[in-house]
Amino acid sequence: MVKLKLSTAMKAIILYDALTTGGTTDRIIDTIGQTLVEHGFYVEKAKTPPRADYSFLEEFDVVILGTPIYNLAMSPNFTGALNQSNLLEKAKNKLVAFFMVFGGPELTAQFLYRPQLSLRLLNHQVIAEKLFGLTEKNNPQAPVDFANEIYRKATAIMQKSVA
Repeated sequence: MVKLKLSTAMKAIILYDALTTGGTTDRIIDTIGQTLVEHGFYVEKAKTPPRADYSFLEEFDVVILGTPIYNLAMSPNFTGALNQSNLLEKAKNKLVAFFMVFGGPELTAQFLYRPQLSLRLLNHQVIAEKLFGLTEKNNPQAPVDFANEIYRKATAIMQKSVA
């Protein structure tokens, strides 16, 4: 069972990679973060360098992982962070959400892209996931809905853990 700290605000971190600045992934991250802040969360965001030490995750209740898809695969730095660092280990006792941003249809991503990350998170408590493809990545309400889902599920789990 995931144990959450009793505090005035839940703490979330968005760990992501993007090859560009100011693009679709950044816009989605900013919207997710702002929506969670509006719900009273403390939110940070950071890129995912390979071989980094992710021990700082112990400070957070919720870890949100985000990656664009390039050439049918997760971004190289994001994949490196999963394979060459302690990211997955340090996120194990956290509430985890993830999203992917790509240029194809969501249905295709369900079978091609989603398993690249969801299979690595089998031993984690995943509370939400979102595929931002052709239709969803340009829908301004989609990242808001994703953040609201994270808020609802994280809050419900926190309330159960303190009861």
